Amino acid sequence: MSFRPLHDRVLLKRVDAEKKTAGGLIIPDSAKEKPQEAEVVAVGKGRSLEGGGLRAMSVKVGDRVLFGKYTGDEIKLDGEEMLILREEDILAVLA
Repeated sequence: MSFRPLHDRVLLKRVDAEKKTAGGLIIPDSAKEKPQEAEVVAVGKGRSLEGGGLRAMSVKVGDRVLFGKYTGDEIKLDGEEMLILREEDILAVLA
C-alpha cells in the first residue's frame, strides 16, 4: 500500500523488543513493554508556516528515533502495526 503522512507527521515501525536482559535473563512476553525506539518508514512534506512557507522535516526515511511513551496513534498497514505521530513528538535521532 502506498502511504504518505500529511504535513509534519511521521510513520514509524517499532523495533523488536529485547528478549533478554543485559544479565542474560529471559523476559516473558507478559512483562515486556512496547519499545520506544522505531525506524522512520515515511515522512510528510513539513510544517506549514504562517507566511506560506514550509519548514522541512528534520528526520528522513531510515532514521532510528526515540519517542515518548504515550505519543502518537497506532495503526495497522498491510497487517503490520505502525505508529503515526507529529515530528515534534520525536525526542531524538539515534546515530
